[in-house]
Amino acid sequence: MSEYIIKLPDVGEGVAEAEIVEWHVNVGDAISEDDVLADVMTDKATVELPSPVNGIVRWLGADVGDVIAVGADLVKIDTDGDDGTAAAPDEQVEVSRDQTPDEPVEGSTEPAPAEPTPAEPVAASTEPSTDEPPRTSDAKPLAAPAVRARAQTLGVDLGTVRGSGPDGRIVHGDLDAIIAAAPTATPRATVPAPKATVGDESIDSVKITGLRRNIALRMQAATRRIPHFTYVEEIDVTELERLRAELNDARSDTQPKLSVLPFLMRAVVRAIADHPEMNARFDDEEGVVHRHRAVHLGIAVQTPRGLMVPVVAHAGDRDLWDSATEVARLSAAARSAKITLSELTGSTITITSLGALGGIVSTPVINAPEVAIIGVNKIVERPVYVGRELVPRQVMNLSSSFDHRIIDGADAAAFVQTIRRSLETPALLFV
Repeated sequence: MSEYIIKLPDVGEGVAEAEIVEWHVNVGDAISEDDVLADVMTDKATVELPSPVNGIVRWLGADVGDVIAVGADLVKIDTDGDDGTAAAPDEQVEVSRDQTPDEPVEGSTEPAPAEPTPAEPVAASTEPSTDEPPRTSDAKPLAAPAVRARAQTLGVDLGTVRGSGPDGRIVHGDLDAIIAAAPTATPRATVPAPKATVGDESIDSVKITGLRRNIALRMQAATRRIPHFTYVEEIDVTELERLRAELNDARSDTQPKLSVLPFLMRAVVRAIADHPEMNARFDDEEGVVHRHRAVHLGIAVQTPRGLMVPVVAHAGDRDLWDSATEVARLSAAARSAKITLSELTGSTITITSLGALGGIVSTPVINAPEVAIIGVNKIVERPVYVGRELVPRQVMNLSSSFDHRIIDGADAAAFVQTIRRSLETPALLFV
C-alpha cells in the first residue's frame, strides 16, 4: 500500500481558497476512482471534487465550514499503486462545477504538513515583512472577495494588515489572528454549540456555512457599501395579461407557457436603450463605472440551498419564447444544483420576484456591483377609475432599488416610467 495525497486544486480561474461545504466520505471508507470526495465552495460556485484513484480514506484535512487554501492537503488515501505523490494542483483533479453568489482572484499557498496538525492562526502584523517588499500606501491589498467582506464587517482596514498568503495575500487566518489579539474579542466557536435547554424551551445553534454564508456576506457587504434608495410604481397590466393569455392559448407544444417575466425582461431591455446608465457595474474601489452595451439579465431564483442569480446572457437578442425557455432552463439547473459557474456570472442588471408571495411593496437589495435591481410584486385585481367609470383592473407594483452614488432619483424614476409605459401598452414591446 502507498499513500496518495490529494491537494485542493484550483477550482476556478485564480481562486485562492475554498470552503468545505460537505464531505461525501469518512476515514476508513473504501472509494473508487471518480467517487465524489467533497463539495467545496468558492466565492462563486460549489464544486464537486472526485477522487483520481481507488483506495482507503486515511485522513481528511478539514472540517465542514473550514476555509482552506489551494494547494493544501485535502485527503490522504492508501492505494495499491506505487506512486503516492500528489499531482500538481492544476493537474491532479478534474472538477465539475454545480452551483453559485464575484470576481475570482489569483493565488495559491504552500502545501499543509504531511501529517495532520491542529490549525494555528497566523499572527497578523502591520510591520513590514523582512522577506517581501512592503506594500505601498496606494496599492490594493491582495485578498479574496469573501475576506474583504468579512474584514469590512469586522472594521479591519486591510491596508494595515500584512498577509500570510503567497505574495502577501490576506487570508481568513490573518483576520482570525486579529480577532484573537483584540482585548475585547469574544472567542469564536469552532464547532456548532450544543442544544441548550432552559426550562421547557430549547435552542438549536446552526453554523452558517456554504451558500448561506456566501449570501450573508454578499448581502451584508451590499447594504453596508451601497446607499440604496427604492422607487415604487403601480403598473396596470390588464392589457398585458390579456395578451399573455392569448399568446399562451396559441402557443405550440414546443413553446413554454409565458409568465409576466419575459414581458418584463423585454421592457427592461428596451428601457435600457434610453437609460444606458442602468446597465452598469460599479467598481467602487477603483472609482470606475463600467457601462455595458449588451444586457445580461440576472434572474433571482430561490433554491433549496438559498438564493441564486442565474444570468440570461444577451437578453436583448431574445424574443419572448426564447427568454421564457432560458429562464426555465436556468431555474431548473439552479434548483437541482447543476448550474455552472459561467451561468452565474456577468449579470449587468437583475430582476427579482417573489411571484404570488410578492406582496404590495418590497425593498430589494442590489446585486453588487450592479447599480439597479427591479423587484416584481404580485398582480391583484383592484377597482380603478378609467375616465369617469370605476372598473376592475389588474395591477402590479414594481419595487426597484438603485445605487444612489451612481443613479439620481429623477433618472431612476424616468427609467421605471419607461418600463411602465411598455407594460401598460404591450404593443410598444414589439415596435
